Amino acid sequence: MVDPATPGDKQAEVILVGCGCPLRGMGWYHAVQMIGKECPSAALCHVVEPWFLGGGASGPGGPEFAEWAKETEAETGIQFNKSFGDVPAVADGVKRLALISGRTADNPRLLSECIENGCTTIYLEKPGAPTVAEIEKMKDEAAAAGVTVLMGYNKNVCKYVSKARDFAATVEDSHTTFVSNNTYEPTAESLGECFERNAEGMLKNMAIHELALLVSFYDVSVDNIESVTADKDFSSMQTLKGPSGKEYTDFDKIKFTIKTKTGKAVSVQADRCGGDTSYAFVSDSTDKEIFRHSMPDEDDKANVATLEKKYPGAMPYFFSQDPDYATVKERVANFCANGEEAKGIATIEIACETLKVAEYLVPVLQEQLK
Repeated sequence: MVDPATPGDKQAEVILVGCGCPLRGMGWYHAVQMIGKECPSAALCHVVEPWFLGGGASGPGGPEFAEWAKETEAETGIQFNKSFGDVPAVADGVKRLALISGRTADNPRLLSECIENGCTTIYLEKPGAPTVAEIEKMKDEAAAAGVTVLMGYNKNVCKYVSKARDFAATVEDSHTTFVSNNTYEPTAESLGECFERNAEGMLKNMAIHELALLVSFYDVSVDNIESVTADKDFSSMQTLKGPSGKEYTDFDKIKFTIKTKTGKAVSVQADRCGGDTSYAFVSDSTDKEIFRHSMPDEDDKANVATLEKKYPGAMPYFFSQDPDYATVKERVANFCANGEEAKGIATIEIACETLKVAEYLVPVLQEQLK
C-alpha cells in the first residue's frame, strides 16, 4: 500500500470534484492527465465523487469507476472520497486547488464547499453556473473569501485560435470566424437526445467557448454590442422530443456576426452535426478566405493516434483537445502553488460576461430565424 498522495515542492494540492465515469467523464480525463504528470505544478491528492461513491455506485458506469478508483488509489495514494467531509484539513503551508468538473447545476454549492475546505484557487469548468445570477453570486462569494476562480475555457489557449488571431492582426480590414463542430447524427432522435442532455441550449453549452473568445479578445459585452446578424441560410432551429418525451427548442446549427460599438466585428459558426474538426478562418475585405487553421492539425493528429491506443473507447474530443486541457490546468496550478500569472486563462469575471452574452443572444437570434 502506498502512502497517501501529497504535493511536492512548488506543487498545488489538487482536489478533483466530480470525476465521472472512466473513458466518459471530463473529470476522469483531468485525473489521468495529472496522474501522468502532464501538469508538473499539479499534484492530484483527493477525488470527491458523490455520485459513483454514493447513489450511482451500482448503476451505469458505477462498477467501472469502482475498479478504476481501487487501482488508482493502490498505485498512487490518491484518496477517493464521497464528500468533502472525508477530506482532511489543508496542511500548513500547502496551497490547495479545487478542480470542479461536476454537473453545472451543482457548481454553486460545490464552490462554497471548496472555499470552506481551504481552497485558495478554484478551476471551474465552463459555463460555471446555469444562470448569470448564480455565477455572479459565486464570483462575489469567492471575492469575499479571497479565493481566485479561473475557468476551463481551453479554447482561450488553443493553437488554432492564437494562429488565426496573429494572422488577422497582420491584415487590414480582415474578419475572423470561429467554427465549432460536433459529431451528432442529423436525425430527430440524435439531436433530440442532445437537446435534452444539454438543456441549457447550444449557446450556453457547445458554443460557449466561442463566446468566451469574443469576450476575452474582441471587446464583446452586452453593453458593447452594436448589432447581431444571423446567417439565415446556414442557421437552423428545431423543436424536438428528447428521450423523456419532453420537447426542447434549440439551434442545431447557428452562424452569426457581432459588431461592437468600439468598431470590432467577429463571427461564430457552430454545427452539432458538422464533424470532428473545429477551426478558425480569416477573410479579407472582399470576404475571400485567406487563412485557416484547424484543430486537430497535423501535429495534433499524431498525438490523437497515440492517445486512442492508450485509452481505447474514450470520448474523441478528449484527444483532439488534450494539449489545451493540460495547458490550462498547468497554468492554474502554477498560479495556485507559485503565484505565476495564469496567462490567457479566463477569469470568473469573463465567465459572467460570457453567460450574459449567451442569454442576450438566444432571443435575438431566435427572433431573426422565425
